[in-house]
Amino acid sequence: MPELPEVETTRRGIEPHLLNKTVTGVIVRQSQLRWPVPRALDKKISGQTIHAIERRGKYILLKLDTGSIMLHLGMSGSLRVLNSDTPPEKHDHVDLQFGSHQCLRLRDPRRFGSLHWLTQDPYQHKLLKDLGPEPLSNIFDKEYLFNRSRKRKLAIKLFIMDSKIVVGVGNIYASEALFRAGIRPSRPAGRVTQKEYDKLVTAIKQVLKDAIQSGGTTLQDFTNSDGKPGYFKQALHVYGREGEACHFCKSLIKHRVMGQRATYYCPNCQS
Repeated sequence: MPELPEVETTRRGIEPHLLNKTVTGVIVRQSQLRWPVPRALDKKISGQTIHAIERRGKYILLKLDTGSIMLHLGMSGSLRVLNSDTPPEKHDHVDLQFGSHQCLRLRDPRRFGSLHWLTQDPYQHKLLKDLGPEPLSNIFDKEYLFNRSRKRKLAIKLFIMDSKIVVGVGNIYASEALFRAGIRPSRPAGRVTQKEYDKLVTAIKQVLKDAIQSGGTTLQDFTNSDGKPGYFKQALHVYGREGEACHFCKSLIKHRVMGQRATYYCPNCQS
């Protein structure tokens, strides 16, 4: 599933092509995504200008004259900017046409993604209003995370992956951030000290920034690619390295399942 860095790279990739462009039409080939694509979407948004492309968590928001399109890529979705006459493939479900014969094409093989048309404040939508702060924002700091964790017995890895605590810290990035902070993933969130939370917040911000920066250099645009950045190639210290030597202490990386997700850690560097 695309995580925050992948979604942010998608947002940055499509923004130069869509900003201040006018929607000239909508083609819906498959309306049954995770939720049905709104009916008569073409009539509702044709002639409107795209004023901003924003992201909240894993959702992309296209801000138009009278409302917002809210997109989620689900498990396997992607967005590409193409010439409108490019023949659609099997899983190309929706085209937003704009500008001079161009379109934003949504591909979603598993159809777990979604497209909503919102005429009210999108940030008050039921899918967004209860989300935690953005991890790269100033609101997300050691005091916030420490205070939210008090008396919590939930494992720290699952705690920071809870979107109501903080958005966008996916499985890979949680494992890597906990390694950088020296915290074992299974430790109860309430037993992590404020000093350790300071290290963890710094690690979360840095690992996400590294991933976004990597995406910006490895995926140059969304017009010649398949629109799927995937997980960026970066120097992973623990994730996917079970049985391999730690880059720092040479202990063997261990693996366990937590919350039905693969978890990797160094038994020596993380306590």
